[in-house]
Amino acid sequence: MTTPGDTPASRRGRANGDGDGTVYQRKDSRWEAAGYVLAPGSLRKRIRVYGTTRKEALAKLTEKIAASNRGLPIPSAQGSVAAYLTYWLENVAVHHLRENTHTRYTACVSRYLVPGLGKKKLTKLTAKNVRTWLNQLRTTCQCCARGIDARRDQPHCCAAGQCCHKLLSPLTLTYIHSVLKSALEHAVREEEIPRNVARNVRTGTPRPRRFEPLTADEARQFLAATRGHRLHALFELALHTGLRKGELLGLHWEDLDLNAGTAGIRRTLQRTSAGGLTTLPTKTRASERRIALPTRCVQSLKLHHEQQQQEREAAGAAWQPNGHVFTTAQGGSIDPTNLTRAFTALLLKAGLRRIRFLDLRHSTATLLLEQGVELVVIKELLGHAHIGVTAAVYAHVRLRLQRDAINTLSTALDGPASQDSTRDDGNDPPLCGAIVR
Repeated sequence: MTTPGDTPASRRGRANGDGDGTVYQRKDSRWEAAGYVLAPGSLRKRIRVYGTTRKEALAKLTEKIAASNRGLPIPSAQGSVAAYLTYWLENVAVHHLRENTHTRYTACVSRYLVPGLGKKKLTKLTAKNVRTWLNQLRTTCQCCARGIDARRDQPHCCAAGQCCHKLLSPLTLTYIHSVLKSALEHAVREEEIPRNVARNVRTGTPRPRRFEPLTADEARQFLAATRGHRLHALFELALHTGLRKGELLGLHWEDLDLNAGTAGIRRTLQRTSAGGLTTLPTKTRASERRIALPTRCVQSLKLHHEQQQQEREAAGAAWQPNGHVFTTAQGGSIDPTNLTRAFTALLLKAGLRRIRFLDLRHSTATLLLEQGVELVVIKELLGHAHIGVTAAVYAHVRLRLQRDAINTLSTALDGPASQDSTRDDGNDPPLCGAIVR
């Protein structure tokens, strides 16, 4: 008869240091650790985690028990997709996303994911379920699906019997799909599900959003219209450096070195639902950068500093010191929406077509590319994380430049050949056809 002392060490249920869990080796050589944690609804449930070594399995279990002891409920794999998405938003995504991004994720979950997939069991969700749901989203009028028309004072779509067929754009569908993939990816890391089924569904590559950058002549017209405006230095800086709206409004005087002609981009100003106008870190780590300032912008910033000092003296005790380069007449932070209104008014004054403020950034990159500036220099100036982002966004400009270069070569080859050039002494390499992508 076998006694407990005869059981191999690898098969024993608990050893010193295992705490509240049970750790043992399975027949497939993996290690399994099991223990009780807090589940949604203030219940306790037994969970199991796995690892290639005893130490790895025990570490995973310890991490989950520690989170449970802090009051963080562990979702149940037997629960619904809606329950897991709620847990993920409230306990995981909120700590890794910006507030505005978390707000968009929450809206996406409540509008599309929960109504479409929320009742499915997390462990029973399949790629076919996800694909069917996305196809339904792609072909369903949102006025009908979300009851938008029913809430209008004067219905003019489904409630009136005339569907407007307001469909989601391919970009929106891709965004919804990416939110689901992010949530399920975390479920895989927590070993709630074996694989991310959303990754097996392809939504296709949506066409990038079209933008209309200013031409060189239009850019000159715009700058001429901004002269005399109290934010002339901001618009000039935006067009010369391609800074984002939030980066411009988040600039502090301490970030500028006007003697050296440089600016450090460290923060961005955004409006959040909780904190109002808030200064946050840059969009990505690559966005935190130091850029060179054109001489024209340095002179404009010096004049702007003098103007700001005059406004400060005029405001007196009403002045709101915050260290920002671009402020209101009373020293407060400029709301991004108000900056957009001023920008639109200047476009109208200049007699130009209406574009987005973001298109000033695109204008900068497009004009630099057309002047022959290297792509890597533009990438550093704009603060893109990867040069592939720069190349993808401005692919149409590069194709136009390639076409111009090829036409120039064709013109040279069509010209009259000199007598010397027709000789072939056998020393020159043969002409090769270049592959144009």
